[in-house]
Amino acid sequence: MKIKFLPLLILLFCSLTAPVGAVVKLKVATLLPDGTGLMKALRAAGKEIKTRTDGRVKMQFYPGGVMGNDKSVMRKIRAGQLHGAALSSSGIASFYPNAQIYSLALTFRSTDEVDYVRQRLDSELIAGMKEKGFISYGLMDTGFAYIMSNKPAYLLSDLAGQRIWAPDTDKLSRIALETVGINPILLPLTDVLTGLQTGLIDTVTTPPIGAIALQWHTRIKYVTDLPLLFSYGSLLIKERALKRVSKDDRTIISEVMTKVAHDIDLQNRKDNIQAAKALHKQGIEFITLTDAQKQDWWSKVGGVTLNMHKNGTLKLSLYERLQQLLTEFRQQSSTQ
Repeated sequence: MKIKFLPLLILLFCSLTAPVGAVVKLKVATLLPDGTGLMKALRAAGKEIKTRTDGRVKMQFYPGGVMGNDKSVMRKIRAGQLHGAALSSSGIASFYPNAQIYSLALTFRSTDEVDYVRQRLDSELIAGMKEKGFISYGLMDTGFAYIMSNKPAYLLSDLAGQRIWAPDTDKLSRIALETVGINPILLPLTDVLTGLQTGLIDTVTTPPIGAIALQWHTRIKYVTDLPLLFSYGSLLIKERALKRVSKDDRTIISEVMTKVAHDIDLQNRKDNIQAAKALHKQGIEFITLTDAQKQDWWSKVGGVTLNMHKNGTLKLSLYERLQQLLTEFRQQSSTQ
């Protein structure tokens, strides 16, 4: 009896575990619009992976949000319909809350501060994502997000009565806004332009490249020239999906995807500078704040983030490490 059923058991096992070395298609979603330079870089990376693995690994990208917002994409990854994505920090936070440590409001005041902290903390965030079952090929700077509105905002109190958008997946932004007396309108990223067009919302927070790529700049008049928060994304693939790929081919995927993530990381910063200039040229007014006005924002909004870890959203030791690094950098800068 045992011998009779042994072949059936072998067949069943093989049907559940594809053999290592077989052709594997990895489906990856992104909100990046098709045809952009960044999307072209991802497609080029996919072609390189296919070539270097002799066709054993094929990357299939779904750009422009065709797979839905971060929440929808995560649901499809869990269901096995997708294997990975280029996710925003708020999307990553749906399975790894500490991913939003860099996105605390008014934490960073310059790109130099960002670089100093990232050199020391990126690896910890990537390791944290792996513990949750995702392989990250690197963090990609999407730039400082600024308040963009139809009415000028010099002070936090100027936002009273404005219809302010917050991502439906971004718990930290919602908590921060509610703490300072603002009830945001929660929408997925894909619905923001429609919200601006219909008047459902009139104020958004985004980096310059985001405003232009998503066409939000056509519906705003002012930019408050104060870096509200640092935003980033990451290229991730579910670790389980890579188990069907040989060790050598996983190494190739890692080499290629890590390089493209690094290139996008650098390119995004350059693109944000150019995007800000484009916003200026289109007549959007950048509001320059006085030191006293900046202090108003830092004391009221920045103070809120000091308590974010208390609700269990962020790991306390990670938060303390971030603050320690910022203190180190500012002390070093003040003595130079």
